[in-house]
Amino acid sequence: MTVTPAADPCVGNLATPVNSGYFIKALINNLPFYRAGISPNFRGLETGAAFGYLLYGPFTICGPLRNSEFSATAGLLAAIGAVHILTLLFLLYNQPGKQPHIPMADVTIDNPPSDLFTRTGWADFTSGFWLGGCGGAVFAWFLCGTLHVSTLLNLAGGVWSVG
Repeated sequence: MTVTPAADPCVGNLATPVNSGYFIKALINNLPFYRAGISPNFRGLETGAAFGYLLYGPFTICGPLRNSEFSATAGLLAAIGAVHILTLLFLLYNQPGKQPHIPMADVTIDNPPSDLFTRTGWADFTSGFWLGGCGGAVFAWFLCGTLHVSTLLNLAGGVWSVG
């Protein structure tokens, strides 16, 4: 496969084996942001749950309270705080006078969801992201509180301890 312009050669969007290959197209088109047939609220819920779940670990293991008995609670609060900051940024993206930018179909994304890129769709995505992000962080906190996972968490936290 060669590198060719996708449409207009002046735009700079090239069809390469990386962005137009079958595996990458299937992977990106199956992400909740681009998956067909789901509502903007569910897109936000699924994306937020993944972010909240994945943010909990670094804040707990690498945070400033990692060597105290409050590391799990501090990680939970930090992950929820990060979700709140991301939600605020999504709200600010929806505030200017124009509608959110609607991406065009290209070599990677066959059919971008048109219902997401409206003021109402983006507001639904944002509320779903907040709920999913907070829920994902709380789920990770509960999961790390179990006996088997807390032992692994203590081992991982000991790697970064000083002295």
